[in-house]
Amino acid sequence: MLLDFARRLPPLPERLAAHKDASHRVEECQSPVYLFVEFIGDQIALYADAPIEAPTVRGFVALLLEGLNGATLEDVLKVPNDLVERCGLTEILGMLRVRGLGGVLRRVKSEATRAAMARSEPPAGGAPA
Repeated sequence: MLLDFARRLPPLPERLAAHKDASHRVEECQSPVYLFVEFIGDQIALYADAPIEAPTVRGFVALLLEGLNGATLEDVLKVPNDLVERCGLTEILGMLRVRGLGGVLRRVKSEATRAAMARSEPPAGGAPA
């Protein structure tokens, strides 16, 4: 199933591809995974890049994007932190890979929260709108 999802991971939009840097990389993951979170209205828009040479990681990233794109922050935060374990991946993947996948999920949640907080901050030098 993850291999099927890996093939469906869309490419990063051009405007984000130039920003693949340390601030967007999921550090816990051995494979270079880059994650971008935006809001469109009240809905999350997730974008990611994961190497074709790491189909398990790429598939998990694609699964998260497919399941969470268009979700609200509340929905994203409701995703169980032990999703990797619930999917049964701990039985077939090594501990480093499992830790990396868990890091991807934690990063999605933290970036979504950060993006939501940035949206609610008043503009610099002015009163809240």
